[in-house]
Amino acid sequence: MDVYSFMCAALLCTAVVHGKPTLRKDRVIHDPEVGRQAHEEKGFQYDHEAFLGKEEARSFDQLTSEESKDRLGKIVDRIDDDADGSISTAELKAWIKRVQKRYVYENVAKVWTDYDLNKDNKISWDEYKQATYGYYLSSPEEFEDAKDQFSFKKMLPRDERRFKRADLDGDLATDREEFTSFLHPEEFEHMRDIVVLETLEDIDKNGDGHVDEDEYVADMFSHEDGGPEPDWIKTEREQFSDFRDLNKDGKMDLDEIRHWIMPQDYDHAEAEARHLVYESDQDKDQMLTKEEILENWNMFVGSQATNYGEDLTKNHEEL
Repeated sequence: MDVYSFMCAALLCTAVVHGKPTLRKDRVIHDPEVGRQAHEEKGFQYDHEAFLGKEEARSFDQLTSEESKDRLGKIVDRIDDDADGSISTAELKAWIKRVQKRYVYENVAKVWTDYDLNKDNKISWDEYKQATYGYYLSSPEEFEDAKDQFSFKKMLPRDERRFKRADLDGDLATDREEFTSFLHPEEFEHMRDIVVLETLEDIDKNGDGHVDEDEYVADMFSHEDGGPEPDWIKTEREQFSDFRDLNKDGKMDLDEIRHWIMPQDYDHAEAEARHLVYESDQDKDQMLTKEEILENWNMFVGSQATNYGEDLTKNHEEL
């Protein structure tokens, strides 16, 4: 692959990894699937998927009840972060959030060796920069037009800024958790200011530090053919006026952008954690012991035994 082709591929890869939206971009950060269907629709299966994730919940469905309880016991030990023998709502919420982000960690695992060049189980800024930008750092003359050079000059400092925010201990080297927050900042609370700032920089074409209505619309729709705006754009302009521009000054600032892309909605993970504690907390101390969880194990996980009756009665539309 020649240098120019490599650069284009790398820039595209970086854009994909960083989650850049396509036309009619949806920049709103949505909650994961947990919480999108009511408990009454799915019963224990809802709890299983929230606690384990969909794929892992399916694997538990293949186990006997004893195998399922045995694996659940090992999971409980992992949830108990402070090893005090009790599971708090906060620990359970943190576990559920981690489960819902499993795809993120799996993505990082797939690319880890591409960046950990010295195999020390950390990725330094120099390693990331070399792996991502090495060719065009060493051969700047290979840029074929000013647009490519502009993209490179914009992306490198932007990545460095994001990397430093992810690097919580400031040693310019990220462990797996830190690197995960670098590649997927929308999933981590301490990175969300960066997501808001990058969104502003993407949309703010006139560089005034705000997003006006035309910039907001242009981020979703391109007038390349010179034709009229579609009807949905009229709706988006109304949305901008009524719900995005909160202080009615004709533009969005950082706080308004945060409100737009990170709506403060119902916290599904916390609601599910509270539900599991309420249903399983036999002594009503607002904490769960391992014994209480195992006593109510079929709420947390499934097995062949617990799903047998359900399998007999459910509608197998997929068949």
